[in-house]
Amino acid sequence: MSARSEATKLRSAGKSCHDFLVRTLYRTGASTKHRILVHLVWCPKYRRRVLVGEVAKRLYELFKQACQINDWEIHELNIRKDHVHMLVQINPSASIASVVHIIKGGSSRVIRQEYPELEEFLWGDSFWCDGYFAESVGKKSEKVIKEYIINQNMKS
Repeated sequence: MSARSEATKLRSAGKSCHDFLVRTLYRTGASTKHRILVHLVWCPKYRRRVLVGEVAKRLYELFKQACQINDWEIHELNIRKDHVHMLVQINPSASIASVVHIIKGGSSRVIRQEYPELEEFLWGDSFWCDGYFAESVGKKSEKVIKEYIINQNMKS
């Protein structure tokens, strides 16, 4: 069930969505409570415009599957013709580099096997370009967090 439909179901039953929001925003581990959101952007090799139609649909499925297996949650996903934007919530034990490696590596392997006609546009061993963009995303701005940390001295 999607987060949106679960929230709607709670509202229609006359229940508060507070617990639901806390549960979806923050995750609990063995000894942690965390919310690690990362905005990722990456492109196919040579920035070819091949992320369309069936390829785009299959990529969506592969990304979703990789995240489910690794207990990550996709908050937003936008597959453009020549690049991908993903907002994903990860666990503290996962590095951003390993998340990108798993998502790009696994999807590259499957796409190249299932769509051999792409070889005409993307020669070599990889479907994706080498690099990626990553940015952490939080509920508070950097300025607010810096002020909070600085002001801790005044509270003691």
